[in-house]
Amino acid sequence: MTTSNTPTAYAVSPDSGEHWSKEGAWKVTEGIHRIPLPLPMDGLKAINVYVIETDDGLTLIDGGWSIEVARDLLERCLRDVGYGFGDIKRFLVTHVHRDHFTLATVLGHEYGADVALGLGEKPALELLNDPDLNRNPFIDVLRTAGAHELAELWAAGDGEGPDMSMWLFPDTWLEGDHEISVGDRTIDAVHTPGHTPGHYVYAEKASGLLFAGDHVLPTITPSIGFTVPPTPDPLGDFMASLTKVRSLPDLTVLPAHGPVAPSSHQRVDELLAFHERRLDLSLAALADGPSTGFTVAHHLGWTRHERAYDELDEFSQGMAAMETKAHLELLVAQGRATREDTPDGVLFAAR
Repeated sequence: MTTSNTPTAYAVSPDSGEHWSKEGAWKVTEGIHRIPLPLPMDGLKAINVYVIETDDGLTLIDGGWSIEVARDLLERCLRDVGYGFGDIKRFLVTHVHRDHFTLATVLGHEYGADVALGLGEKPALELLNDPDLNRNPFIDVLRTAGAHELAELWAAGDGEGPDMSMWLFPDTWLEGDHEISVGDRTIDAVHTPGHTPGHYVYAEKASGLLFAGDHVLPTITPSIGFTVPPTPDPLGDFMASLTKVRSLPDLTVLPAHGPVAPSSHQRVDELLAFHERRLDLSLAALADGPSTGFTVAHHLGWTRHERAYDELDEFSQGMAAMETKAHLELLVAQGRATREDTPDGVLFAAR
């Protein structure tokens, strides 16, 4: 769901002067490069991997999706600035989603680089490594959102199980907020649950930079509720984390998706205002009686074009139903709605 006036598809990044996803190792500042890696069949188009140079080797913020085209491009771009995979000493991964984590863990184990990930992502990795896992774990999440037909469609579209070489446990678990030394730099690892339970952003206050992962994106709003095992109030967590990041100095946003952006404060304020509006709209949609997240999602506009729910593809419809359920759960936490678990999904009603 886009909330900026500049859609991600057309956003130019100031470090390159080109569309933000254009291939290259773009210099953000002295000793830091941004490398966009492709995300085939994904509306986000690319993920930005950030390379920090030190006297002892490289630290990468996120790793990309472990697919051949992304691996080859990362190798080529590193070579363009004088490095290779063997120079990578550490990956600081923002969260467990495949476009951030899987190439990091594959390269980390091949080349001996330390892979660090937030402890809150451990339940997700344990679930993926469960030998009894025999179906898409999001199917049950869709059903609790009342999206039963979508759950069946997602189940029918399931292919082979996950490649477990991409879902190895990290070398280092990050817990709480703390400082990390990266060469001569001091980076604050800040726990920002919401998009996922173990999401981290990395702030280098001395240089005025925020490696924001999927927590603060300049042209779109991060998905909420798309995580397993599900958490009770992901939107409440996300908005609290936004407030936490707002308390930091105003920093240049180095996002995982989209162009480098000038003000973390401005973007956080926009994201908070967006979700406050969505909460009000979700509550208004309950006026006709108890509803599921799937039902309420039909009353809302989606993407920057405010498209009708039925115009979305099946995957986006599922994401929208889960995100709407997250808004309704926060309304319950705020005392503005009630919830009841039923065989048809969680039913919400206005107070």
